[in-house]
Amino acid sequence: MSTFDFDLFVIGGGSGGVRAARMAAQRGVRVALAEAAELGGTCVNVGCIPKKLYSYAAGYAESFEEARGYGWDMAAAPSFDWERLKSRRAHEIHRLNGVYKGLLDATGVTLLRGWAQVADAHTVTIGEQRYTARHVLVATGGMPFVPDLPGRDLVAVSDDMFDLPAFPKRLVVVGGGYIACEFASIFNGLGAKVTLLQRQAHILSSFDENAREFLAREMGKAGVDIRLNARVASVVASSSGEGDAAPFEVVLESGARIEADTVLYATGRRPCTQGLGLEAAGVELDEHGAVVVDRNYRSSVPSIHALGDVSTHVQLTPVALAEAMALVDTLFGDGQRKVDYDYIPTAVFTHPNLGTCGLTEAAARKKFDDDVTVFASEFKTLRHTLSGREERTFMKLLVHTSSDRVVGLHMVGPDAGEVVQGFAVAMRAGATKAQFDTTIGVHPTVAEEFVTMRESLSA
Repeated sequence: MSTFDFDLFVIGGGSGGVRAARMAAQRGVRVALAEAAELGGTCVNVGCIPKKLYSYAAGYAESFEEARGYGWDMAAAPSFDWERLKSRRAHEIHRLNGVYKGLLDATGVTLLRGWAQVADAHTVTIGEQRYTARHVLVATGGMPFVPDLPGRDLVAVSDDMFDLPAFPKRLVVVGGGYIACEFASIFNGLGAKVTLLQRQAHILSSFDENAREFLAREMGKAGVDIRLNARVASVVASSSGEGDAAPFEVVLESGARIEADTVLYATGRRPCTQGLGLEAAGVELDEHGAVVVDRNYRSSVPSIHALGDVSTHVQLTPVALAEAMALVDTLFGDGQRKVDYDYIPTAVFTHPNLGTCGLTEAAARKKFDDDVTVFASEFKTLRHTLSGREERTFMKLLVHTSSDRVVGLHMVGPDAGEVVQGFAVAMRAGATKAQFDTTIGVHPTVAEEFVTMRESLSA
């Protein structure tokens, strides 16, 4: 008989933690999960789900604009109700919190409410209560990071954006990654005047160069004021409180000043490891505070594991889910399930979307010593032939010339995430350009362009 209270103790009730707890409990082991906040973690509460809901909301503004070109007249201009959107979103998130609890209850996971800390290799505490476990899993995710600058206390982070007391007429977004670009697009679509400040020479630095440059142009056409090589010196409270004056000003190193009702800092995220007692327990953390793990998600303390955004692997919700299932198989199964980090599809839910799978052109040329053929296409979609909008779509394929394998696929356009998901399956299966070429397209669709590209840009 085991001397431990539990076989697995999970700290963190986000996507990865809940999946690991459920899968382990289904194998008949004793599982506890500790969470101090709402179940579902960042993704459900202040990340992927509410962000996509708000993206849908912003998309309606585009649809209203396009409708006239298709014969629709509206008796009055559409109006947007910020409070109604917030309320509807909150109701749906509350429902999902309940779904997550139901999943844990159904599999027999012991749910413990409170802040958990690691006391040693096999002990976790919540307040004065101590629990022992054969294995401990840290799945506490990440949190927004704001650098130290004058006025730091005046800025908002991504977690705050869903419940702002008042809709910001003027929004300044600082950053150039996923979150910055998505919120800039969303609030621009909802009617705010949005300025995006990026200290680098381009947005979305880890994405294909052509795709990110194309997206920046399309966002600019839609109304987002993107300012590159722009460094913030400080954020200050406005000296004027009169009339429609903005409450804040963002001061750039160049001396320029930008008025804002809200200043969003989206300059990256950091792992949630502070206050967990990990270092005292002997767990190695990297320079950003992430738990250093091996290929089986085991930390420097063999009984303590970590996955998802708190560890040193790819920070995407579906990756955390896959890692959770692999870890459970390692600890309580035959250990055959592994996560392959190649050809992970992802999307940025800007307007328009950016979807991608595989290598960027720069990475492909480096990996294959320039043995790469590039196919690309830019065009106005059928939808916009009547809509009156000037939005265009960009699509790109990268092929390893010698093997003919498609190693990179990039798209900026409507529903890019949905389109790329299907192609990701083919790419993981090793699809060649010849197989793309002999696949019959669904006509008329945007996606068919990926199977009709014939002329390369380079050899």
